Amino acid sequence: MQISIGKKIRELRHRDGRTQEDLAKALGVTCQAISRWEANGGYPDMEIVPAIANYFHVTIDELFGYHGEREARIREILDRADAELRAVGGFLGQGNGNLAETVEMLRASVEEFPNEPELMIKLADALFFFGWQKNGAKVTVKDDSEYVCDDVEYNAKNVYWQEALQVYDKLFGMDIAPKFRELALLPMINLCKYMGKYDKAKALANEQPSIILCKEILLPLATIGEEADQYHGELILVLLRELSGVISQAVLTKTTISSSEYGRAVLVSLVNLFETVCVDGRCGNQHTDLRYLYLTLAALEARHGNDLAQALAYFEKGFEHHKEYCRILALEEYQYSAPLVANVTVSADKFPPVPEHFWQFQMQQLPERLCEELRKDERYKECFE
Repeated sequence: MQISIGKKIRELRHRDGRTQEDLAKALGVTCQAISRWEANGGYPDMEIVPAIANYFHVTIDELFGYHGEREARIREILDRADAELRAVGGFLGQGNGNLAETVEMLRASVEEFPNEPELMIKLADALFFFGWQKNGAKVTVKDDSEYVCDDVEYNAKNVYWQEALQVYDKLFGMDIAPKFRELALLPMINLCKYMGKYDKAKALANEQPSIILCKEILLPLATIGEEADQYHGELILVLLRELSGVISQAVLTKTTISSSEYGRAVLVSLVNLFETVCVDGRCGNQHTDLRYLYLTLAALEARHGNDLAQALAYFEKGFEHHKEYCRILALEEYQYSAPLVANVTVSADKFPPVPEHFWQFQMQQLPERLCEELRKDERYKECFE
């Protein structure tokens, strides 16, 4: 028992990113005691064992090393849930997956394995996607405003989103490892925003470190030479994506900008920035960002501009980036080659899959006059199937 429990405590600490000081403080013992247990120089009193198990959110059997079947069962549940969520294409909700069954499976799993963070996060994900599939989300523009905003009165009535928020509240009330908190933070803030819980969303955001303290910015400062060059490249790609997302959202949520030539010019400038960084056309995961920008430009030009030919040209560019992204998904590894990012290599399994009914959703966002022209071109036949 001495060897097994000491080794397990050390493994769990490393898994959760905890220090010996963290554990000692939580248990009310000395750091020397923790060190002694982990070095097989002793073991905790039996009355403290339940507190250790609770701290790491494991059973006492797991603490003593009898956890193989439990871990295998949890992994099986998570893998099945991932597969079913991918089948519906995320919040598009138009694939073949049965989210009702997925939600019920995860509800039962959380009851079977209470306080298991990964299962709780996956349940909240499934509830969010199912809520979108059943009810969607609405936006509105108030008469006295130029801003597009969430229809919180409608969205807040979504019972699946209400349940998802309850799961997140319970999760954030637990003493969970930082990695699980980070995994749940963004979807929880988004859900709060959709449902009009802005104070909660802002409070969660304000608890987080400043952008200048994130690992992507700190790693280039902590390294030199080729390693620093790699981290600089990774940082550039991350910042490009985030900058594009923020500016696009700012354009699209303000009607006076999204309907203007200036708004389209802003999006074109983002395209130019991407294409300047990835000057050789090898854009990796950023093909999806360029696809989004070009398809958005196509929709805005067709809706608010006067140049249908330009809208068609934008769509063609977006379609090309989509095809190239689909091609690289079949690779095992992707190596960027443009000068600023030439030391960045990404495993292709890190690139998200294309939702099954991607084009069906995209075509719904385009004005009908643009769709009519696209239907005449055999190249785009797959977009209407």
